[in-house]
Amino acid sequence: MTRRVASREEAVAWREALGREGKRVVFTNGVFDILHPGHVRYLTRARESGDALVVAVNSDRSVRANKGPTRPVHPEAERAEVVAALGVVDLAVIFDEDTPHDIIAAIQPDVLVKGADWPADRIVGRDIVEARGGVVIRVPVEQGHSTTAVIAKLKA
Repeated sequence: MTRRVASREEAVAWREALGREGKRVVFTNGVFDILHPGHVRYLTRARESGDALVVAVNSDRSVRANKGPTRPVHPEAERAEVVAALGVVDLAVIFDEDTPHDIIAAIQPDVLVKGADWPADRIVGRDIVEARGGVVIRVPVEQGHSTTAVIAKLKA
């Protein structure tokens, strides 16, 4: 499969096909509103944890619910397109819920990656991944890189 943005159904079918091949599927999620080196380094670390990386991108509605009415800067389709174009990302999928729980349950990844700024006991989907023998990996956050900081700098 070429790198692309997929529907939830396509992402599930893609994951099932990789599972039949014995491939280890890595999942992460985020807003990815203004892509910066911290995002690229994080996604690179995530991809190193398995054979294929699927990135779930928050829908515009879920970004507003989580980050407020002034976000996102870029629409969901464009954010997913940019993420999917990165060489370390095999597939991007947009999810509309406030948390990635349902998309994780649907995709059933072998590895769940989140930033180390998330306490281990608050990582959404941990229960799903660990129940099937998968692992959760917390990746250190790149200091000095954040979309919020980029937006603040642009406003200054």
